[in-house]
Amino acid sequence: MSIILTNISYTYMPGTPYEQKALSNVSLTIEPGEFVGIIGHTGSGKSTLVQHLNGLLKPTVGSVTVEHIDLHAKGDAAKKARRKVGMVFQYPEHQLFEETIYEDISFGPRNLGLDPDEVERRVRLGMEFVGLDYDTFAKRSPFRLSGGQMRRVAIAGVIALQPDYLVLDEPSAGLDPRGRDEIFSQVINLHQTTGTAVVLVSHNMEDIARMANRLIVMSSGQVKLDGSPEDIFRNRKEDLAAAGVDVPPVTSLMTAIKQRGLAVDDGALTVEQAVQSIEAAIKGGQK
Repeated sequence: MSIILTNISYTYMPGTPYEQKALSNVSLTIEPGEFVGIIGHTGSGKSTLVQHLNGLLKPTVGSVTVEHIDLHAKGDAAKKARRKVGMVFQYPEHQLFEETIYEDISFGPRNLGLDPDEVERRVRLGMEFVGLDYDTFAKRSPFRLSGGQMRRVAIAGVIALQPDYLVLDEPSAGLDPRGRDEIFSQVINLHQTTGTAVVLVSHNMEDIARMANRLIVMSSGQVKLDGSPEDIFRNRKEDLAAAGVDVPPVTSLMTAIKQRGLAVDDGALTVEQAVQSIEAAIKGGQK
């Protein structure tokens, strides 16, 4: 079943001098198993949008349902629906609070009322997913880890809930390239091996192009574009610019190379695609 947003609008601090409309009449559906990338300039409504997906924010107007259950209805059905959507915020290590890594990761599963054996299984699963050895780290304090390791613990806590949908809001913010690659490799592996749907907010166009099979472009609190990364990055460049975002850097590079006379694919979205296109163009020019 899907996450369905129907004509939602959201206003921060309504009725005050600081009133600000963050979303305006947004309707979209997130299907099971999708990998959705969400991009947009600062203030476009990306983070506000994804905080509606598991009920953290209640729309000022409109409705959000998971498996046809209104997330803001009362009762156990709505609670179960909200638990199907796991959320990882920017700098998720700020969410850590328990004395040990085990206790922190197990907090969610314990609140689900699971028995101790299942809780431990979930903790082990989460730690394995983020590449932290259980025997080495389980009894350590999360506050004595590196920043990258703390982020892994926070993500493991969400994975231990085994959500059907995983929402990540700039999960690589502040990480070095190695840490970013490790996090995204784990997310891709989760998506491919379990079928978990992923919704990724990112400012890195190349990451989005490499991982997502659907791209949503936000601007001024509205969905301006919704389609495949290949179509949007190749054919909607003017619309992207109007929304305040750009194509992946490698695509810009390939456009410049083509303008200089080498017959490359100026719609290449990843480094791998670009290399293949340049090699093919050079070989073709040598014939």
